[in-house]
Amino acid sequence: MAKTSRRKFLAQTTAVVLASSFGSRAWAEASSSPIGLELYTVGEPLAKDPAGTLHKIAALGYQEVEVSGFANLTPAALRKLIDDAGLKCPAAHLQFGFKETAKVLEEAKALRVPYAASSILLPASGAPPSTAGGFGEIMAKLNSLTADDFKRIAERANRIGEEAKKAGVQFAYHNHTHEFRDLGGGETGYAILLAETDPVVVQFEADCGWMVTAGADPIQYFQRHPNRYRVIHVKDFPAGTKVTTTMGGAGAPHPTELGRGHIDYKPILAAAKRAGVEHFFVEQDPPMTGMTPLEAAEIDYAYMKLIND
Repeated sequence: MAKTSRRKFLAQTTAVVLASSFGSRAWAEASSSPIGLELYTVGEPLAKDPAGTLHKIAALGYQEVEVSGFANLTPAALRKLIDDAGLKCPAAHLQFGFKETAKVLEEAKALRVPYAASSILLPASGAPPSTAGGFGEIMAKLNSLTADDFKRIAERANRIGEEAKKAGVQFAYHNHTHEFRDLGGGETGYAILLAETDPVVVQFEADCGWMVTAGADPIQYFQRHPNRYRVIHVKDFPAGTKVTTTMGGAGAPHPTELGRGHIDYKPILAAAKRAGVEHFFVEQDPPMTGMTPLEAAEIDYAYMKLIND
């Protein structure tokens, strides 16, 4: 996207948001929340120039980042660059279930993060998505999970959470859309996970964009399960995105910049804050259309800044 068109979009967004009413008590409660960026959003430039990219993220106004991959560095080296950029790093997405838990927790401790989330968790151990058939095989497994599978995933999450707690790390389960598929009688995998995991050792990282895309309401989950969420992802999808609980495949929904899609995050963030959420990470899955990842992150930040003040 050309700079002129981006500035035009930001100006239009500003006008729309400022024309709305933000005087409610509920929204005021969320006004001081730090704005964070999930580094998966800028994975390509981060891998090419870790230090420079992190400084650019800070220059955009972001205060926090969530790690996803190590940009060809050690976890400790990446954390140092994050610190050098003046950013905080309270959370990371790590390969729980694809590596030995002890190894993953070593990475979490090297990153010095209090929260560590699984990106994908299956009923049994397996190779990372980059191997053993790639993402297609993983997506097929996720789309065929049964109620019993989700019960086994809950058991795994409890074991991981117990080990993490001993290491001084809080484990969190991150959702996509497949957890909200009707397994029969209205039961969903997400409901099973909430019911059968120990709140002391298993928190949940709500990806609000995927929730909405699956037909779920993040606000209802925050209201019904306060204090089970400390970290969330803020992600938008284009208007007209069809509700689906199927992962991957042709025509799979793809995120867009915040404020350009159909999700109204003002009430979602207010409800999240009331439920105990502490960290709000913008995440926009690449590739972006007509712009670089950092340009997309700039638009995302502008939206968050406008609704967060």
